[in-house]
Amino acid sequence: MVFESTSYTEHTRFVETYIKGEDWRIRENANMGFSLQGLNQYLHSQVVSRYWLENLYSEKVAQYHEEGFFHIHDLGYLSSYCVGWDLLDLLRRGFGGVDGKISSGPPKHLSTALMQVVNFMYTLQGEVAGAVAFSNFDTLLAPFVRYDGLTYREVKQLMQEFIFNMNVPTRVGFQAPFSNLTFDLRVPPTFADRRAIVGGREMEESYGEFQEEMDMVNLAFIEVMMEGDAANRPFSFPIPTYNISSDFDWDGEITRRIVELTARYGTPYFANYLSTNMKPEDARSMCCRLRLDNRKVREHMEKLLFKLSGENSVHRRITRRGGLFASHPLTGSIGVVTINMPRLMYLSKGSEERFFALLDGVMRTAKESLEEKRKRVEEFTELGLYPYSAVYLEPVKKIFGKYWANHFSTIGLVGMHEALLNFGIEGGILSERGIRFALHVLKYMVKRSERFTEETGNLYNIEATPAESASHRLARLDKSEFPDLITAGTENQPYYTNSTLPPVGFTDNPFELAKHQEPFQSLYTGGTVVHFFVGERIEDPSALKVFLKKTLKRFSLPYVTVTPTYSVCPTHGYIAGETERCPICGEETEVYSRVVGYYRPVKSWNNGKRQEFQDRKAVVIEPAR
Repeated sequence: MVFESTSYTEHTRFVETYIKGEDWRIRENANMGFSLQGLNQYLHSQVVSRYWLENLYSEKVAQYHEEGFFHIHDLGYLSSYCVGWDLLDLLRRGFGGVDGKISSGPPKHLSTALMQVVNFMYTLQGEVAGAVAFSNFDTLLAPFVRYDGLTYREVKQLMQEFIFNMNVPTRVGFQAPFSNLTFDLRVPPTFADRRAIVGGREMEESYGEFQEEMDMVNLAFIEVMMEGDAANRPFSFPIPTYNISSDFDWDGEITRRIVELTARYGTPYFANYLSTNMKPEDARSMCCRLRLDNRKVREHMEKLLFKLSGENSVHRRITRRGGLFASHPLTGSIGVVTINMPRLMYLSKGSEERFFALLDGVMRTAKESLEEKRKRVEEFTELGLYPYSAVYLEPVKKIFGKYWANHFSTIGLVGMHEALLNFGIEGGILSERGIRFALHVLKYMVKRSERFTEETGNLYNIEATPAESASHRLARLDKSEFPDLITAGTENQPYYTNSTLPPVGFTDNPFELAKHQEPFQSLYTGGTVVHFFVGERIEDPSALKVFLKKTLKRFSLPYVTVTPTYSVCPTHGYIAGETERCPICGEETEVYSRVVGYYRPVKSWNNGKRQEFQDRKAVVIEPAR
C-alpha cells in the first residue's frame, strides 16, 4: 500500500477540520476536550500515526489497519500502551533521576508522598499512551499517617488535594491522566511482615501494624470521591480497584462506604478473588479492564533468567526467594491490536476452514506489528525519548538487558456477536451454537498467543479490549465496503459490540448477563470486565451489597463494575438517572455514564458510543429481602 506524503495544504485542512468538528475522531476519546490542547493533540496524532504507518510498520501491517482487518490502538502516540509502576520504589528513592530536571528525595510526609504520586503520574503519563497505575496504594501510604501524627480530618484534606490534582486536564489533549489505583483494604500477606518505608528508610514497624491508618486512608479517599467536585460532578480519576478476597469484610464501615460510592457514582472496580483461581498478588490492574497475570510474568522471567544466567545464577536465586518479580513487577502492555471479527467471518462465508485461515493470518500480522512496536519503543528508550520511564524501568534493564522485557504484547477482538450473525449463526452469541463457536475461537486465540510467546520470547496475551473508537471505526469501514454486512447500531451510526459480550440490549436481569459471560471471561489472559449498567442511582445500598456478594461468589467473573447513569445540573448538582434538563431550574444538564472503563459526559462520546448508549438496556438490581 502506498501512502502520499502530507502536504502543507493537508496540514491546514486538519486545523479546519478540527475547528469545524467535521471528523468523528475529534471525539474518539471521551477523556479529551475540544480545546487548543485538543487541537494540538489532533494534529500531533495525524503526523505520528502516518509516521508509524509509512515509516515503521510494514506495508502489510499498514494495509491491514487501514482496510480494517484490525485496529492498531493509539497510533497517534510514539510510545507504549500502559504501565504499572512500583509505588514502593517511588517511596524509596523519590521522584527524579533525569539529568537537568528537578529531583525530589524520598517523601517523609503524607503530603509530599501524595504530591510525588501526582507529579509521577502526570509526568509518566506523558511517556505512554494509556493508563498509569499503582498497586497497594493504601498499604504503602498508611505508615505516613502515623509518623505524621495526622487526624482523620487532616488525612481527608490531603486526600482531597490529591484527587483534585489528579483530575486537572493539563495532560496533552486537554485531559487528565488516565490513572488507576488498587486498594488492598487489608494488609496483604506479601507486605504484612515487611518493614514500612518512610522517608526512604525502613522503620521498626512492619506494614501489618498499620491497619488503623490504612482504614483512614481508605475512608478519606472514598468520602472525597463520594462528594464529587464543587458542581457535584464525579471524579473520573484515579479509578479505584478494590480486591475482593476471602477475608473481605462485607459488614465493615469501609465496605458500606464503598457500596454507597458505587450506588451514587459507580466509580469502583471490583477485582474478584472469591471464585477465580488467582490471589491479589497474582494480578495487576492497569486501566479500564486490563488485568495482567503476574504468574505469567514470573514464569516468563524464570525462563529468561535461565537462558541468560544459568541455573545457579544470583539472579535466578533472587527470583526464587521473592525478589524483583515476586509480587508486583513493573509490567504493562507494549501495545494493543484489536481484530475485526465481523469482517473475518463475513469474508469466510460460513466456512470454518476459511475463517481460521484468515484469523491465523491476521493474528500473525498483528504479532508482526507488535514485535515492530516493541523493537521501536526499546530503541526510543535507549535514545532517551522516555527519560523518566528509563529511570524507573532501570531494574528490569539491569537484569534482562531490555527496559520493556516484562511488558505484554496484547491482542484483542471486537464484535463477536455481529461476527457470528455474519457467519450465518442465527441468534449470534445468544444462541447455543454461537456460544460454542465463540468459545472455540477464543481458546484458539489464547493458544495462538501462547505460541507467539514461545516463538518470540516476548509475552503475549488476549484481552477483551475496550475498543472505544475501534468499534465505531471498524464498523464504518465495513459498512462502506460491504453494505450487507451486519453491524450493531444504525446505518448512519454503526458500531460493534465489545469483545464477546452480548448485545447491549440483551437483558435487564444481571444474573442472566453474568451467567452468559462466565465461560468467556475466565478465558481472557489480558483482562476483561463485565459492566452492570443500571438506569439510575441504586437507592438501597444494602441491595447492591447483596448483589455484589452473590455475583462475585457465584460467578467466575474476574472484574466487575456497577454503572448507574446520572445527570449534573451546573446550578443544582447531582440528579439520579438520565435527565436532559434540571427539574428545578430547567437548565441543560450533563448526563454521565461509563463510556468504556471510565465516566465522562455522554455528549463528549463519539457517535458510535452515543448510539450504543441509546441501545443499552439497564439491568435491575432487586431490593434486598
